[in-house]
Amino acid sequence: MMSAFFKFSATAYRLGRVTLNPLKHIDPFGTILLPALLLVLRSPFLFGYAKPVPVNFSALNHPRRDMVLVAVAGPGTNIVLATLAALLFHVVFYLPQGTGAWVALNLKNGLIINVVLAVFNMLPLPPLDGGRVVVGLLPNFLAEPVARLEPYGMMILIALLFLLPVVGAQMGVDLNIISYLIQAPTEVILRGILQLTGNG
Repeated sequence: MMSAFFKFSATAYRLGRVTLNPLKHIDPFGTILLPALLLVLRSPFLFGYAKPVPVNFSALNHPRRDMVLVAVAGPGTNIVLATLAALLFHVVFYLPQGTGAWVALNLKNGLIINVVLAVFNMLPLPPLDGGRVVVGLLPNFLAEPVARLEPYGMMILIALLFLLPVVGAQMGVDLNIISYLIQAPTEVILRGILQLTGNG
């Protein structure tokens, strides 16, 4: 796995993606047009994405297993960041009152946003991380149909996020499926992190 990591890093570096320059990660549609469109449509929340991280699957020693490990790295990092934010709540009491309130609000936002991102990205739809995990874990005869969804995955996701709730509202039915899928696991993980870090 370590050799695969170095090959992956070399590929990402060669493509100019190992950089702190945010301009290198901008996707014209996902980073600019989609959030702008949602802003104009007065969406209750904004949604966007950057260029996907390049993964050279030929560099993986065990492609199916290692693809799962690569996929869970992103949501795993979100959970680590959320846990770090929760731990830092203990520092707030040592800060001046005005500063402490500001820091606490930002830590709360960091905690919630990272958990929501982790849960959202684990939805079992390619190209989300959860879709790649499903493809890596399922037997071939089930994994292949799921993998074939990847070119259409983002459009399916946008339809589920925005079009379906609009159609449901016209029919008087709540069809906000993504919210239902995200809400329960998000609450469970948040409670777990808060208890683990002594904030429960």
